Amino acid sequence: MSSETTIKKPADNRVAPPSFLRRYGSQMGIIGVGLVMWLGFVAAAPTVFTNANIYLAFAQTTPQFGIIAIALTFVVITGEIDLSFPSIMALGTAAFCLVVQAGGGWPVGLVAAFATGAVCGWINGALVSYLNIPSLVITIGTSFLFRGLELVLMNGTGVPLTAEDYPAMHAIFRSTLFGIPIQTIWMVVILIGAWFLLNRTRFGAHVFLVGDNPTSARLMGIDAVSVKTRSFILVGLMATFSGLMTSIYGYYFWPTTGEGFLLNTIASVFLGGTSVFGGTGSVVGTFVASYIIGAINAGIVSAGINAFYTQLAFGLVIVVSVVLQTLIDRKIRRQSMTGR
Repeated sequence: MSSETTIKKPADNRVAPPSFLRRYGSQMGIIGVGLVMWLGFVAAAPTVFTNANIYLAFAQTTPQFGIIAIALTFVVITGEIDLSFPSIMALGTAAFCLVVQAGGGWPVGLVAAFATGAVCGWINGALVSYLNIPSLVITIGTSFLFRGLELVLMNGTGVPLTAEDYPAMHAIFRSTLFGIPIQTIWMVVILIGAWFLLNRTRFGAHVFLVGDNPTSARLMGIDAVSVKTRSFILVGLMATFSGLMTSIYGYYFWPTTGEGFLLNTIASVFLGGTSVFGGTGSVVGTFVASYIIGAINAGIVSAGINAFYTQLAFGLVIVVSVVLQTLIDRKIRRQSMTGR
């Protein structure tokens, strides 16, 4: 009897902890970090963080990079990275403006914009997957390529996107619904769709498998090339969406659209619990982390601290997050192998 008991216990310890930690640990951790930071900001600047206006501001601006971060989570889980999305934001929006200026109308312009984003994502995915070029290197190159193409097409000039000229676009990207900014509603809808895609579909399961062990994925018959390419296409589509939203929010399309979005977006993905090594990640964690990143600057300034400390705070949050994720990942793998 006693020997039977000692046999069962290690089996439970070997299976349950890694499964629970790998699936929910990062989400619980980032939600905890968010609550602690929020309480700290409330204590440091109560007049600001107990006022509804600050949250309305977050709800309008954070989705501009948070939506891309949700899509980028898929790419990072596969073990890759995409640094070209700021340029895709500009090129996709430029395609919209050019089609509308040519008389195509805004619905046709939207089709052209998203088609442009999808093609850019496919180019990135094809170069990374088919040719096995490191994504870090190739997406730096395509970033310059897409930005240069946009500047040539627009001749370095911008386009006004006023509510009078584009009422439907402002209703889609800049209005409110039940008092909630439409930007956050879009981000929640995209989060729900992304969560379902990642956790309840065959494609999502393949994303995790390809990132966790590419060799095993190939032996199981999974088309890693297709999985990675579709993940990059998703980033291209969401980058275009964000580019349109950002331009409509500012009433103007600038040729520099997307610049300044890179670090916030990538920080949201890693802070949200997605492993830098691939194989694990959470779109819910990315969603929460996006709002944390969006709140850091406002929180520091509101607390009366010099704005120069914002970059320092970003760096500390990201470094600590990645270090903790690495240590937790090593502990989980060690438990999986030893059963303790």
